[in-house]
Amino acid sequence: MSRLRLRADDHWMPRLDGQVALITGGSKGLGRATALAFAREGAWLVICARGEPELRRVESELVVLGAPVLALTADLRSARDIERIAALAFHRFGRIDVLLNNASELGPTPLPYLADYPPHAFADAVAVDLVAPFRLTQAVIGDMLRRRRGVIVNISSDAAVTPYAGWGAYAISKSGIDAMTRIWAVELADSGVRMYSLDPGDMDTAMHRAALPEDDPASLLDPTTVAPAIVDLVTGAFEVQNGARLRGPDLLAARTNRARAVESPA
Repeated sequence: MSRLRLRADDHWMPRLDGQVALITGGSKGLGRATALAFAREGAWLVICARGEPELRRVESELVVLGAPVLALTADLRSARDIERIAALAFHRFGRIDVLLNNASELGPTPLPYLADYPPHAFADAVAVDLVAPFRLTQAVIGDMLRRRRGVIVNISSDAAVTPYAGWGAYAISKSGIDAMTRIWAVELADSGVRMYSLDPGDMDTAMHRAALPEDDPASLLDPTTVAPAIVDLVTGAFEVQNGARLRGPDLLAARTNRARAVESPA
């Protein structure tokens, strides 16, 4: 029996049916891919990004899939914009069930060493990559705690654990994301709210091309292959500890192994 046949069961329902997901950086790359994957599973979407044209294209794609969607242009360096995102999301949908802190700021390219890092660029990267996820989590966590349910996924990077020269503010922020995720998870123990940090792996995205233009795109993951694993994660398909730091390739391997087990039952 194939994995596709599992989902064709008459009693199957979309796994995110009617759940509200807020995705930052939702106009391209992993954010776009995950928004589309969530929509196919029945989610209602709030997506935000700085770029208006790309954001509107994704909004149109989500509408075609039948998903209710609120698309907001926003600069996550701005506390006011973050407050506006949360306020409009709650006004439109009444709650947030899933928060994907995906938006990331790489910093200057070519990647400068810390000794040469412009302080304003350092501050911008930390604001987007670390402070914004903190603020958005604060904005949604009260409602999640009241309802005793919710999932927050913070996008990390292997740069958080491996010291790559030149990755400065981005890597420092992602290290902070991992630590923040663990601390939130401890503080929210037995609350019904789950939180993870996810290093999706090296993906073929505009950010990766800007950082490492010499990399062969064929060697990189397509964001559309990672997004279904995020669906599995937020819907509880994986048995993982709250606060865990996860790797996209490991989740993909688990999905493959599970599909093989279904195809070849003992």
